[in-house]
Amino acid sequence: MDSPIPSHPDLDAADDGPRQPGAPGRRSVIQALAAATLTLAVPIGAGSLPEAAAAATPGPPEARRDSHTVATGTDEERLVLEVTTANKVVVRLPRVEVGQGITTAVAMMIAEELDARLVDVQIPLADARAKGNQFTGGSSSVSSLYDPARALAATARARLVTAAAKRWNLPARTLRTRDTKVVGPDGRTATFGSLSADAARISRPAVSSRPKPASRHRVIGKPTTRVDARDIVTGKAKYTGDLTVAGAKPTVVARPPTLMGKVVSVDDRAARALPGVRAVVRVPGGVAVVADTFHHAFKAKEALRITWAPGPLAALSDAAIRSRLRAAVPRLGTPPSGSTQVAGEFEFAFVSHAPMEVLTAVADVRAGSAEVWFSSQTPQSARDSIAEAVGLPGSKVRVHVVRGGGSFGRRLDSDAAIEAALISKAARRPVKLMWSRADDMRHGRMRPASHHRIRASVQRGRVVAFEHAVASVNESDGAAREQSLSAQGGVSAAAVAAAGPLPSGSGLYNFGRVSGNSGGVRLAMPLGAWRSVGSGTIRTAEEIIIDEVARSLGEDPVAFRRVTLRSTAVRAVLDKVATAGRWSRTLPAGHAQGVAVHEEYGSCVACLVEIDATDRKKPRVLKVVMAADVGTAVNPRGLQAQLMGTAIDGISTVLRAGLHIDRGAVRESSYADFRYARQQHAPTHFEAHIMPSRKSPGGAGELGVPAAAGAVANAYARATGTRPRRFPIDF
Repeated sequence: MDSPIPSHPDLDAADDGPRQPGAPGRRSVIQALAAATLTLAVPIGAGSLPEAAAAATPGPPEARRDSHTVATGTDEERLVLEVTTANKVVVRLPRVEVGQGITTAVAMMIAEELDARLVDVQIPLADARAKGNQFTGGSSSVSSLYDPARALAATARARLVTAAAKRWNLPARTLRTRDTKVVGPDGRTATFGSLSADAARISRPAVSSRPKPASRHRVIGKPTTRVDARDIVTGKAKYTGDLTVAGAKPTVVARPPTLMGKVVSVDDRAARALPGVRAVVRVPGGVAVVADTFHHAFKAKEALRITWAPGPLAALSDAAIRSRLRAAVPRLGTPPSGSTQVAGEFEFAFVSHAPMEVLTAVADVRAGSAEVWFSSQTPQSARDSIAEAVGLPGSKVRVHVVRGGGSFGRRLDSDAAIEAALISKAARRPVKLMWSRADDMRHGRMRPASHHRIRASVQRGRVVAFEHAVASVNESDGAAREQSLSAQGGVSAAAVAAAGPLPSGSGLYNFGRVSGNSGGVRLAMPLGAWRSVGSGTIRTAEEIIIDEVARSLGEDPVAFRRVTLRSTAVRAVLDKVATAGRWSRTLPAGHAQGVAVHEEYGSCVACLVEIDATDRKKPRVLKVVMAADVGTAVNPRGLQAQLMGTAIDGISTVLRAGLHIDRGAVRESSYADFRYARQQHAPTHFEAHIMPSRKSPGGAGELGVPAAAGAVANAYARATGTRPRRFPIDF
């Protein structure tokens, strides 16, 4: 079925997009294409669609960069859409793809409004820009791009139709669009690419450029395979380690045995004498070896003879850290008179992000400029941090954003890129730095350990007061500087620790007086935002207490939540998992179900888990049922994948995976001892239900972690008759 033409005032822009190593810049490409490319842009997050349009009203002709550039904008935070002569629609994305599927979601938005084939839509990643918002995080990408992307594509579509109408001397309202073409009433067709030069000269479309109503969506909301799926499984997708930058040599770093340890002395004579070694240089984090291959680099690293000074935590281990955290939790207030208390204290271990792709960065630092390639969720602040580290103005540093093989918050920080730039400057040559798995687990950033104290006061069958106090490990002042890892390169640990201690305080449950407080323990260690940040521990602990309150009242956990929840949307997802998961069905001895809910990012989710804990030391989650209401789900299949990932996160951090600190050193060094769930630990049955909605999209990427973790913990408690308090349980 063809789509009628949906009106939006003209939108203007120009932007310099990304340059692959050795490839020409966008201006030279545009000049080569001459008048054969249609380019549009729209500000991101500029408010409502009419406001966005007003913000980008075309300027005078002399302000336009090229005759084929339809619009010129002053705001560099823009989505830029080009229609090429090859009939491809190209949108440079000011976000990073780290496996969450944002390129697919944006491609679907563009294809929807243009009536283009999804295969004809390409979503390369934009370089770091001088200003604007390129932050990828906080489950905000889809919600922030939804209106701008659709407005951009709808405007392009109106101009293409107008160009075809003029060419054919037909009323524009009689034309339709489909399959990246304009179609006339007599069946004639013209590809978007063939119309792009004429469309570039259209200042006022003859048809509406307003985005479609949701009732006419045919792409948005349809379960869709990722646009990059084939490239990923065939190896065509390029990550930082796959890039070939002229002269960039493989590089590794010898690091101290303890956190924040220092080089006292180094004997590098044996290392330098080995074949293939190009340079050995000292950097704040250790000693770097630059060589012809990574094999040569690792061999030379092993040949270094380094004397290390221990880090500031050399006398500290887990037990002492837990003791300090417990002491730092603020005291709870006086409970209401006449109430009874249900209380608990909970400990959560440090957790590594452990993305599948290890940290890698390519850097070429010269006397007056620097160019860096890596996967970054914060490319603009990363550029500023790199510039500061190597002593250049930010305008002289170019950051190319590369897709990443996982992140979970790890690529909010730019440790590897800053270090690569420092090595390149010292070695006076381009380098390709790779952190090993052990490097990142033992010296990379981690979710802070925390201690929680929660008390629910119950009176006459209901909770009349709920109090939650928490203490987290905070990064000590200057800890990032100790490794030349600027907090500007991402989200600081202080910001993580300052995250609100009470998501429940927003009114998730009708609990009367809700209050909380937070404290902290400052330690010289690298910390970072881990998927779901504070909610992953805070809400998990709260959902455990909710179950225990229900038990103390002799009520069913689902029934208790139903009558206590404030939100009808949260109640609906809870009802969905209870029905789909057959809540309270009869199970064998040692088996049990658990449930939990969470609300954040303008979305909500519920999770039901079935666990086999007949062997308490080897519990196995057998079944996970999740339901989520995220408003409009652009790609339900992608959302289901996100929820599946959060289920694995919940299983891992509750049952198996954490980092130990032994005398100032992280004990774990690989997936072998950082025991994240593998396929044998994954549920044999998983299902995710997406609640229908026509609301604007909310956040989803981090949403499911607290519900999944809480449900796993509650299932384990019911199966074993215990009250788990330390996580992971086998820690």
